[in-house]
Amino acid sequence: MSNLRRYFKFGDICFITNVTYNRMPILIENYNLLSESFEKVKKATPFDIIAQVILPDHFHIVFDPLNNNPSTLLQRIKMSFGNSYRIKMKMKGGRIWQNRFWDHIIRDQDDLNNHIDYIHYNPVKHGFAANPADWKYSSVHEYIKQGVYTKDWGVVEPKGLEGDFGE
Repeated sequence: MSNLRRYFKFGDICFITNVTYNRMPILIENYNLLSESFEKVKKATPFDIIAQVILPDHFHIVFDPLNNNPSTLLQRIKMSFGNSYRIKMKMKGGRIWQNRFWDHIIRDQDDLNNHIDYIHYNPVKHGFAANPADWKYSSVHEYIKQGVYTKDWGVVEPKGLEGDFGE
């Protein structure tokens, strides 16, 4: 495996896509374990989640690592979930996550807005919901409460979602 170098500097906002091993659809049925893993790591090494969506075999987040190394944060989240999942399933070992993750450093406000929209539209894109507001495992509900989106936002694909988002 090549030595992958990630180029981020403190203060960067990151978009991350992380996928389960062989795209095992285990995340929704184990959402509580994944959520607990995020909170556990966040308590030990603070970071701010700006937007997120959890789907059966992958998740997307936009987050501010608050001067922490994003790779280290993701490694801790993946390890925490993997350990909890193996205990729950009475597994002695086995891979849970694909190696590495896809990342993108947010460049400006338009880039941030497009990635947040992409995250919130993702359940519709993958056919899990007809409306982003119908998908329980998303930060879209916070954005609706804040008035950023209306409840029917995303019923039609928003503009600006072309490009590579790591899927």
